Amino acid sequence: MRIAIHHRSDSYSEQWIEFCQKHNIQYKIVDAYANNILEQVADCDAFMWHHHFHQYKDCLFAKQLMYVIETQLGKFTYPNYNTCWHYDDKMGQKYLLEAIGAPYVPTHIFYTQKEALEWIQQTTFPIVFKLRSGASSENVRLVKNTKQAKWLIKQSFGTGFEQYNRINGFKTQWSKYKNGHSSFPDLLRSIKRIFVSTEFSKLHSKEIGYVYFQDFIPNNKFDIRVLVIGNRAVAKKRMNRENDFRASGSGRLIFDKEQIDIKTVETAFEINRKLKMQSVAYDFLLSPNGKPVLTEISYCCGIKSNKDFPGYWTDDMQWHECDNINFCDWIIENVVAEIGQK
Repeated sequence: MRIAIHHRSDSYSEQWIEFCQKHNIQYKIVDAYANNILEQVADCDAFMWHHHFHQYKDCLFAKQLMYVIETQLGKFTYPNYNTCWHYDDKMGQKYLLEAIGAPYVPTHIFYTQKEALEWIQQTTFPIVFKLRSGASSENVRLVKNTKQAKWLIKQSFGTGFEQYNRINGFKTQWSKYKNGHSSFPDLLRSIKRIFVSTEFSKLHSKEIGYVYFQDFIPNNKFDIRVLVIGNRAVAKKRMNRENDFRASGSGRLIFDKEQIDIKTVETAFEINRKLKMQSVAYDFLLSPNGKPVLTEISYCCGIKSNKDFPGYWTDDMQWHECDNINFCDWIIENVVAEIGQK
C-alpha cells in the first residue's frame, strides 16, 4: 500500500503524513501542480489532496484532476469526485440537495435580470443574497426591501462582484478580534487588503450573470455545523456575529454536546446515506417548526477546532466520549480501509 499526498502547510496533509509515519504506511509527497502529476501518482494506490478554494490554482483544476485520477487511472482519491464536485459551488449544491429531497432552505436562482426583477416584486422580505462561492459569509447579505434587491440584481448582471469582499473581510476580522477569536496580525492583514487586493481576488474572475437568493429563516441566533466522516460525526454550534444574522466566521463556537440539537446529527447521517460523500460539513438552521434545514455543504472545513470536540456520534446515534478527536485521521483511516477491501 502506498499513498500519494499533496502537502500544504495548515491543511489536512500535515496530519495525514503524521498518521502514515505513526502506522508505518508507505506514502509519497507529490506536487499536484506539476505537469507530470499523473506520472507521480502512477505507482501509488491512492491520491490525497486537501484542495481549497482560497488557493486560486486549486480552483482552476483540482476537481478535474481528482476525477481523472479516480476514473481513468483507477486510484482511490480523497476527496473523490462525488465528494468534491459541488465544493464551494452553492448553485451545484442547490440542484443536488433538491434532487434528493433534503430539508433545504428554499433557494431561488435566476439567469436573466428580467426574471429576477419580476420575482422580487412578489416575494416576501427579508431575503438572503449570496454568491455561488466564498466562505465565512463574506459574500452573504440580508436584503430588506425591493430597492436593495434591485441594486444587487443590476450589479449581478452589470459589473458583477469580486470574489473577495474587502470590506466584509475586514468586518469579519474586526468582530473576531473584538471577541478574542482573532489575532492582531490577522486584523492588520484585513486592513491592508482594503487597499491592496489579494492575489486570489486579482486572478479570479468576477461573479456575474446570475443572482442567487435564499429564504430568510428568522429567529436563529446560531447555526449548527455537523461534520460527517464515514460512520462518525462531530458537531458544533456557531453563534451569530454581534448584531448580525450570520454565524459563519464569527469565531464564537460551542462544542458542548448538550447544546447540539440531536435532530441535526440524525438528519446529517440520513442525507449522507443518500449522498455517500467521504466527508461533508452540513450547516443547519432551525426552521420555525424546530426542524433542521440546510443552508449549504462543504467537503472540508477548518482544522483549528479539531481537538475541541468532546466526542462523536456513530451512525447508530450512539455517543462516544473522546478527548482527542482528530477527524483528519478518520479520513485517511477510511481511505486505508478502502484500499484494504480492494
